[in-house]
Amino acid sequence: MLRYLLILLLSVLPLQGFAQDTDAALLVADQLYITRERELVASGNVEAFQNGVRLRASAIRYDQTTGSLKIEGPITLTEGEDTVILADAAQLDADMRNGILRGARLVLNERLQLAAAQIDRVDGRYSQLYKTAVTSCRICEDGSAPLWQIRAKRVIYDEMDEQLYFDEAQFRIGNMPVFYLPRLRLPGPTVERATGFLTPSIRTTSNLGIGLKLPYFIKLSEKRDLTLTPYFSSSTKTLELRYRHAYRNGRIQFDAAVTEDDLREGETRGYVFGRGLFALPRDFTLYFAIESVSDDGYLESYGYSDADRLRSELTVTRARRDEYVRASFYNFRSLRDDEVNETLPTLVLDGEYERRFFPLRFGGEIRTRMVAHSHNRISTLNVDSDDADDIVDGLDVARVNASVDWLRSYTFASGLRSDTTIGLAFNAFQISQDSTTPDDPSELTPHAAIALRYPLSKTTAAGISHILEPVAQLSWTGGSRLDIPNEESTRVEFDQGNLLSLSRFPRADRRERGAMGAVGLGWSRFDPKGWDTQLSMGQVFREDKDSDFSNSSGLSGLSSDFLLAGQISTGDALILTGRSLIDDDLTITKAELRGEYGFQRGRIGGSYVWLEEDSFEDRDSEVSEVTLDGSYDINGFWTASANWRYDVASDRAATAGLGLRYENECVTLNLSVKRRYATSTSVEPSTDFGFNVGLRGFSADTGTERYVRSCSN
Repeated sequence: MLRYLLILLLSVLPLQGFAQDTDAALLVADQLYITRERELVASGNVEAFQNGVRLRASAIRYDQTTGSLKIEGPITLTEGEDTVILADAAQLDADMRNGILRGARLVLNERLQLAAAQIDRVDGRYSQLYKTAVTSCRICEDGSAPLWQIRAKRVIYDEMDEQLYFDEAQFRIGNMPVFYLPRLRLPGPTVERATGFLTPSIRTTSNLGIGLKLPYFIKLSEKRDLTLTPYFSSSTKTLELRYRHAYRNGRIQFDAAVTEDDLREGETRGYVFGRGLFALPRDFTLYFAIESVSDDGYLESYGYSDADRLRSELTVTRARRDEYVRASFYNFRSLRDDEVNETLPTLVLDGEYERRFFPLRFGGEIRTRMVAHSHNRISTLNVDSDDADDIVDGLDVARVNASVDWLRSYTFASGLRSDTTIGLAFNAFQISQDSTTPDDPSELTPHAAIALRYPLSKTTAAGISHILEPVAQLSWTGGSRLDIPNEESTRVEFDQGNLLSLSRFPRADRRERGAMGAVGLGWSRFDPKGWDTQLSMGQVFREDKDSDFSNSSGLSGLSSDFLLAGQISTGDALILTGRSLIDDDLTITKAELRGEYGFQRGRIGGSYVWLEEDSFEDRDSEVSEVTLDGSYDINGFWTASANWRYDVASDRAATAGLGLRYENECVTLNLSVKRRYATSTSVEPSTDFGFNVGLRGFSADTGTERYVRSCSN
């Protein structure tokens, strides 16, 4: 009963400090009495609530004359969800917005601890701490020093702006002073964006030497920011920039750098990459990308990108249930030593429109599609030019492709399913700067196909499901191929995705002709306990050979190579995927394999690719390459990672990398080593070392997991 007696007294006693907001003021305790000096005393499990502030203490004495509270500890003062103050004793005003706390510790967002001899509270906004030690590391009861701490003569915490201001700050690792700063400002734990320095990093390369990156973040507004990162070493002076802007209907980001270095003395080097995405009216979406660099070797030398071809793009799209629209402009630039940009199709216009209709009179679906494309080269020389550099030509191509197809599916009572396609395609081309071909060839091409499927399923007593589906297709495409250069369909992939296609060329400048047949078989196994398996196989047969298919495509003969593809999965533990083409004499012409195995403390993955030599695809020698990558959790704090790429055909390594990461509740450390063995005229072999240390607890955390050290370690 005494615990709640004070609630009644607060309504009758002239306590000015508590009476100013009777809705927010509340005090409960085990014991309550009033002294002769009219001092109100509450003791035993005391809890007070005022203006969103919650106070717990052993005893509270309220002096009516001065309107102040004398509080006996241990004291816990909580403001909202992110601020907690622990103290031994305190003297505050009645609304607990001003006063002094002694032997206090301020805890922000359950992560950052500020221990001080005294805390002065001012206007409920500022907390001024004297003789302060700041850390986000766990504090052990044996008195040992935390892994890192910041000692300061005075710290001011602005609760409204969530900023920490340090006077005469000293950063320590354990008890060892590392450096001193007369003034320092850091964001609070819940701040997501604030102007100031970010975590520096050290980068060492065999070409550029030891360098330091010191990023500075500038908050321009709630929607815009700019990051400037000076990068200095003995061989380079570089300024990196990143600009981000969020709009109501989209966002943009630009990354750039400007460099003067010893690798190309007297030259100013740099790059600009930009991305943007916007939602336009009537369900349209706009995407743009800008990629530009001063020279071919810059990106790889500085580790900004591994791209060897740059693509700038402007695309507008709209996708609805029965309609798709796209219009794109591309500009390409190659950074490869064996490619000349003047003879590559660097300017590309591409557009397509597709619409579906569902006629009720004769059923099925009518699908219409129109594609427009053009690509141009910088060179203005004719293909048959007598210029000394006969590899230089300026062949330009523009085309329009339109098609109308009727598709109808039917399932018989026996379970047999048929898929019928009948259609007509129109193709028109304009060939420029090539006197060996007609200028404006065109054609009208009919086509038809019927595919039959007979899916069979079975479920065992253990709940394992098996699905077996044989498929067969007959197709025909009329007309003969136009005498035009093969510009877009030089690389053909034959896989389970296009086994039943009318044409397996990737672009519309080529179509398969004549009568063709395809057969295949698919098998799937689904186990509730894991070990799911999928297997596909198939082969294509044709009436006439197609000379535009390369040998390595697997489609050049009257019968294609045998396609075999499969996947094995055990859920989160093992995933193994492979695909191969096997010719008539059981020789593998193309193979790829990817596997990944995850276990309790890490994962390991690898892949293998093999392609036979094929001059048609500009491949003078076979490709045989192995890649391995993985990570291992050494313990709760240390994680090691590695990657390796080996060129088996050339019998040499291409790239290799090692990484080591340490993370606990208060610090993150990353160490990486990367070796690039490949050589070119623009990029030399190099070894890169990276080192980065981050202090956790300041600003918003990027991770969801916390690794807390044990005081017994």
